[in-house]
Amino acid sequence: MRLNTFTDYCLRVLMYCALTSGRLATIAEISAAYGISASHLTKVVFFLGQQGYLETVRGKGGGMRLRPKPEQVDLGRLARIAETDNALVECFDPDNASCRIAPACQLRAILRAAQEAFYAELSRHTLADLTASPRPLAEFLGVPILPSPAKTRRGAAHENRGRG
Repeated sequence: MRLNTFTDYCLRVLMYCALTSGRLATIAEISAAYGISASHLTKVVFFLGQQGYLETVRGKGGGMRLRPKPEQVDLGRLARIAETDNALVECFDPDNASCRIAPACQLRAILRAAQEAFYAELSRHTLADLTASPRPLAEFLGVPILPSPAKTRRGAAHENRGRG
């Protein structure tokens, strides 16, 4: 099985946005980080926004950020909606099926089960799994890791306790 380029780019954009800790990311910076065409990413970002994965902000200072929490992004569900051609073989596509042995063939059922197993395995994982160790990925992509607000408050409270 192979994911199409569009699905791959969807995953990459979501991974990048998960690393930004809620900061708005731009298509230009994601394009530069991955070496991907900005025009391709524009279509991906539009799709991810329509599907509720990204919050997009237009205009100067705009960009995008992850809308759900990373642990809420089911990779199998994303792959199913991003893959526009799930036909592993021609008999999976009723509009173009011309296989002469389709009524007697057992291969179709086996391939359908294999495809379902593929998506089921992806669904066992979330975006949080892909970004569980954010530092190496962020460094490779050039994304600054910002401390979460909760950690920042805890750290300041801890420092203040030591001064009293």
